[in-house]
Amino acid sequence: MNDSLAGDLDRIARELDRAHVFHSWSAQGQSPQLVVASGRGCRVWDHAGREYLDFSSQLVNVNIGHQHPVVVEAIREQAELLTTIAPSTVNFARGQAAKRIVDRAPGGFEKVFFTNGGADANENAIRMARLHTGRDKILSTYRSYHGNTGSAIVSTGDWRRIPNEFARGHVHFFGPYLYRSEFWATTPEQESERALQHLRRVIEAEGPASIAAVLLESIPGTAGIMIPPPGYLAGVRELCDRHGILLILDEVMCGFGRSGRWFAFDGYDVRPDLITFAKGVNSGYVPAGGVVISDEIAATFDERVFPGGLTYSGHPLAMASIVATLDVMESEGIVANAAAIGETEIGPALAELAEKHEVIGEVRGEGVFWAMELVADRETREPLPAAEMGRLKGAMLERGLLPFVQDNRIHVVPPCVVTAEEVAEAVAIYDDVLATA
Repeated sequence: MNDSLAGDLDRIARELDRAHVFHSWSAQGQSPQLVVASGRGCRVWDHAGREYLDFSSQLVNVNIGHQHPVVVEAIREQAELLTTIAPSTVNFARGQAAKRIVDRAPGGFEKVFFTNGGADANENAIRMARLHTGRDKILSTYRSYHGNTGSAIVSTGDWRRIPNEFARGHVHFFGPYLYRSEFWATTPEQESERALQHLRRVIEAEGPASIAAVLLESIPGTAGIMIPPPGYLAGVRELCDRHGILLILDEVMCGFGRSGRWFAFDGYDVRPDLITFAKGVNSGYVPAGGVVISDEIAATFDERVFPGGLTYSGHPLAMASIVATLDVMESEGIVANAAAIGETEIGPALAELAEKHEVIGEVRGEGVFWAMELVADRETREPLPAAEMGRLKGAMLERGLLPFVQDNRIHVVPPCVVTAEEVAEAVAIYDDVLATA
């Protein structure tokens, strides 16, 4: 493609976008400027061929990398065979995808309800919990994001909940976050103990018999990639068991390799009742999500109609992409790579940056799921202002790095296929840019 045509395509793409596309979570007068035309592995390009190293995984979902040829071919083959079919039918690809998922879940999970993404996965998990228990309330944390449908957005704790509070029966509490502890804790163990005591009191104050479920991200993602302190998730499980409350673990962002494990909760001595997923299950190649249902809850609906469904539940193209993604992640050791690269490359490199740059208040994470929290002052932990975060983001883009910037944090979240060389390339850009902060 010649330079003139490439420039025209970039320009036309922007003009079409500005004229006709209504963007998520945005004031519509502020049009995005980054044009993405193609991708491969951990890199994307615009029409003119300018390259960006993708350390955002888009919305932390392209776990297998862009355009994996095996997955692309699986989608093509399924499209030639059958592009769509009603969810009330039996379809081989759907059964295969469900089997691949439950094979990686704990024992006692044999059924999957497929959705179009993570928000409606959480929406339907909440519905299942209420119907199974006969109770109404859902408890979730303030530092959380669970999606943009009716109950999922009200379960969300961040600012996006507030203009959308139309669903009933949602109660929020504070989860553990030692760096900005709500509990005056000074150690991870203390933070865990006090956070659990706080949740215990919220349960008692709300009335345990009114609570259907506690909904948690196994590792809160958009809220800051906050690794659970020792004993916290197991302690939540014990509280739920004591009061007949279900535990829903949201693995939409942290599942399928992101933490260096198939499910993030596998590292924290806990077994949920319902597991929600999306994103990494097929790297977003075709919209898909779902709920992995424990046998006890699934049995509730053996003779009782589950009052929920979606036209595209278990869509054949999505199912083929799930089967191919999970098979390739297994055969190519992609989950193991995420674990190793986090331990040997990303973690040590970010720790060195924190030693070097006063603007980094804390580094935390595991696998390919990390955050650098930036502060104006290390002593007071005052967050770096939004204007400065925006400037840093622009500087990273100028240097060819596609970052994930959220509030006062840079989330270091490359695809699970990232190499040591690509980590070094990104870290050099972080280093360069943070020196100007």
